[in-house]
Amino acid sequence: MLDVRGVKKVYEGAGRTVEAVRDLTFTVDEGDLVCLVGPSGCGKTTLLKCMAGLLAPTAGEVLVHGDRVVGPPADLAVVFQEYGRSLFPWMTVRDNVGLPLRHKKLTRARRRELVAESLAAVGLADAHNAYPWQLSGGMQQRVAIARAIAYEPRVMLMDEPFAAVDAQTRAELEDLIRGLWRRLGVTILFVTHDIDESVYLGQRVIVLSSSPTVVREQLTIDLPADRDQLATRSDPNFAKLRAHVYEQIQAAKRGE
Repeated sequence: MLDVRGVKKVYEGAGRTVEAVRDLTFTVDEGDLVCLVGPSGCGKTTLLKCMAGLLAPTAGEVLVHGDRVVGPPADLAVVFQEYGRSLFPWMTVRDNVGLPLRHKKLTRARRRELVAESLAAVGLADAHNAYPWQLSGGMQQRVAIARAIAYEPRVMLMDEPFAAVDAQTRAELEDLIRGLWRRLGVTILFVTHDIDESVYLGQRVIVLSSSPTVVREQLTIDLPADRDQLATRSDPNFAKLRAHVYEQIQAAKRGE
């Protein structure tokens, strides 16, 4: 479903050249939930922008179900970290969620149906007439997720979407994403700087090196499919996997 082939990104300007991403190659199969983790500043967001068609790579290419990405793919949705900036404060929750659907050839009734279904899926069925500024941070991020799934994407890219919420809300949103993923069958690439989160959420964790970035390791997460915040995180295998990813990132920071 996602195919990243030799992606390189070099920024040039102000008399200097910065190689953010050197050579990234990996794939994500249809219906998988894969987490991408690495040291701070390693180019995770740059990569995601290239995958979403928001930034052109200097070299290499990204394919979404076989088609080369040259602009935002029609069946791909992105959930950003800064939910406050991605929601329009003067629009109701319902209108925010329905905004991308205006670009689809749908009847008004179908748009209303998709908005209602996606808000119910994230537990906000009763908040449709509220405005984003009336909601908590966690609820605002649920609105952003609802907007993404209302678009009925085949692929979702998530860029550290829970970084700005408290620990309790983060746990709830992690379980929300796992539940939506299993129910909708959507392919998800989840970018995070949180090691525990990557192990808890993913079927596989891709560990990146320090910038200029390459893939350091791809780790299969052999934990039960049914995850639980208490039982899963208490599993000795969870601790072992977490420690391994942590060691890899520390080694990347040291340049090993």
